[in-house]
Amino acid sequence: MKLRSTLQAALAAATSVLVVAGCTGTGGAASPGTAGESKTLRYLVEQPEDAEALKKLETRLADFEKSSGIDVKLEAMPYDNMRTVLQTQLRSGDGPDVFNWGSGPGFGGALAKAGLLYDLTGAYEQHGWKVYPFAKDRVTVDGKTYGIPGEMETVGLFYNKDLFAKNGIQAPRTLPELTAAAAALKAKKIVPIAASDKEGWQGGHLLSMALSSAVGSEGMDALLKGEKSWNSPEVVSALKLWEDYGKAGYLPDFPTSLSYDNATALFYSGKAAMLPNGSWLIRELDANAKFQVGYIPFPAQNGPGIFTAGLGSGPYVSVGTKNQDAALKLVDFLASPEHARWLVQNLGVIPPQPVDVSGLKLSPLMTQTLQDTSKLASDKSDLGYNIDVLTTDVFNKAMWDGVQGLLSGQRSAEQVAESLDAAFKK
Repeated sequence: MKLRSTLQAALAAATSVLVVAGCTGTGGAASPGTAGESKTLRYLVEQPEDAEALKKLETRLADFEKSSGIDVKLEAMPYDNMRTVLQTQLRSGDGPDVFNWGSGPGFGGALAKAGLLYDLTGAYEQHGWKVYPFAKDRVTVDGKTYGIPGEMETVGLFYNKDLFAKNGIQAPRTLPELTAAAAALKAKKIVPIAASDKEGWQGGHLLSMALSSAVGSEGMDALLKGEKSWNSPEVVSALKLWEDYGKAGYLPDFPTSLSYDNATALFYSGKAAMLPNGSWLIRELDANAKFQVGYIPFPAQNGPGIFTAGLGSGPYVSVGTKNQDAALKLVDFLASPEHARWLVQNLGVIPPQPVDVSGLKLSPLMTQTLQDTSKLASDKSDLGYNIDVLTTDVFNKAMWDGVQGLLSGQRSAEQVAESLDAAFKK
């Protein structure tokens, strides 16, 4: 997603199918296919939004083809179409041997529950794939690991360091400081926070950031496990924060009419000082921002808050593949340390594993984010959750519609929280 989530991000991404001419595709999900039957693979990956990135991926896959003798080719399919047809294709035998898909209950978890994924638990032990525990948990269902997590994605606040310095404003370390900074920027006729919500999924990020920093991972766990209600005071408060910021003029006029791309353009132009967005944007920021960019978690009431974390799409193997050996070789290639370095250098993404970046030419922002992500993912530092990759479609629709109603003045924070609680119980 853009987080897209998976967003993402939930959310505004697309998928691609790597298809081999003459390939018969997978068998049905009832039984695994015969290993090594073919030297061709069908492979479904999440399509980069940048067409150039797709070309780079094709070149990278050519390296795999040359070393393995396994043929892989690429074509694209829109994300919405893919979400509609993937499970049907896997059941019917028309699906790919290997495919990239999101992690969490609503994505890979749903396919695992349906018996459509090959169990990679043994392959993890055999190949020693070094995936962060946080990330591996997201592709593990009932004690079995079914996929390689996609890129690590954090969601927070990017800010224009030059604009802050010019106006004598420090990077906010607490929620009161964020509010004070927003008021000072508004007084200078600068849009404080370039929040957009035309597409709808961005509202999930806005709630995820404010709520995660307010209650921490333990509080998010309690909500996601149903131990605490979604109309609790903490949820209402996180929603009300965005309601109040909209009324105070700290957001653009009519955020629900502002698209994701227009919000980033507002930030690049210097007309907005802060941009709520995710680490997937770093490569674009490096290319387009003509100023120094900082990146911080959304602040909490009494402290710096925590980054909201999620995962992009990563590879799974169909339980019905007739090319099991070839499929596992491709997954091993995609999970390798060498491929992780390639991803950082060429696509500007953050792999879900430690990366040796020595000798790589990286921007200060990317270097900082890699360091922060490695520390957050591998030690006891707290991480928040990107809600929409861990909840159902019913809940996500209630959240996305609810935040749009909140930002357009049609619904109150209390009303949105009530609708979230009702949706969670369905």
